[in-house]
Amino acid sequence: RRHLTEFWMVEPEVAFMELPGLLTLAEDFICYILDRVLDRRREELKSLERDITKLEAVRRPFPRMTYDEAAAVLKSKGAAFTYGSDFGAPDETILSEMHDSPLMVTHYPAAVKAFYMQPDPDRPDRARCVDVLAPEGYGEIIGGSQRIHDHDLLLSRIREHGLPEEAFKWYLEIRRYGTVPHSGFGMGIERAVSWIC
Repeated sequence: RRHLTEFWMVEPEVAFMELPGLLTLAEDFICYILDRVLDRRREELKSLERDITKLEAVRRPFPRMTYDEAAAVLKSKGAAFTYGSDFGAPDETILSEMHDSPLMVTHYPAAVKAFYMQPDPDRPDRARCVDVLAPEGYGEIIGGSQRIHDHDLLLSRIREHGLPEEAFKWYLEIRRYGTVPHSGFGMGIERAVSWIC
């Protein structure tokens, strides 16, 4: 119910950035967009009959929880959720309706996330990633992570996922002689606009 046949994304990738910096970047980005819309497009929001007070209620820092904490919330609310799986739209709705600001959920099981996400050093079965869930039940508007910058670890993840190494040769080559920690996210423009409007 939230997927389009075609969509656009904003995708910042930042060198020398780990997960904590990425969370701040996503938070700043969302707040900047909201500030601009409220400053320049208030009349358009009124004509759409948008409750502007909901957007004005968004505050930093955004609430944050780990996947495990979010799974416990879903269980306590009786959601039909299987631990270890990714969240579906109903799960995101339950979690996002609990907050006035976007919710940042981190440290998903690596098995349900992309192969290029950096494992957490304390729990290698968890990815250093984030999904940002817009409030009011709108669900995920940003998905991102710290990227694997180690060539050998990246190659092993490609093999674990059964992906064709030849297709990722260029991706591996840029890490062959070393690189720096880096992170990035994708924001679905249509999803963000849908929430804001």
